[in-house]
Amino acid sequence: MPVVIVLAAGRGERFAASGGQVHKLEAPLAGKRVRDHTLAAVRASGLPWWMVKAAPGLRGMGDSIRAGVLATQHAPGWLMLPADLPLVRPASLLAVAQALTHAPVVVPHCDGQRGHPVGFDASCMHALLDLEGKEGAARIVQAQRERDMVVDLALNDIGVITDIDTVDDLCAAEQLLTRRLAAYG
Repeated sequence: MPVVIVLAAGRGERFAASGGQVHKLEAPLAGKRVRDHTLAAVRASGLPWWMVKAAPGLRGMGDSIRAGVLATQHAPGWLMLPADLPLVRPASLLAVAQALTHAPVVVPHCDGQRGHPVGFDASCMHALLDLEGKEGAARIVQAQRERDMVVDLALNDIGVITDIDTVDDLCAAEQLLTRRLAAYG
């Protein structure tokens, strides 16, 4: 099974600039921290996981991805999941993992928007390990897309596109979570 790399090393500057009083991953959402919602979904999926936390030398997304892949380099693949997606469903993580059996890269979508986690199989390892700084994995996805090696996976899960970058995003996520709990219990 691929490893879910939970990317939790960002500084959360946009959240602070929008009036956030704590780091966005520590912000309360329906009685739990944003990060705890994300990790609960990862644990419920049953997939192995690894969290990349802030550390010296991690200057951006590329460094974080590289650190996660390096720590789990014997995995058959990886799902890159930013820790600020507290509404992602365990079933969505499993769907991306399953789709990796059909292509080296899987990009989930909801309502026509690209989301996360983006999945990569082991054939992408060296390209992922070459990432650095603020550069994410978009160029790897694009290179695979040019070779027609990307599965665009439509999911009925707004959680794959609901990230927390601002205080307004947190309020919107709270409303979505309240509606989800009312509908599904």
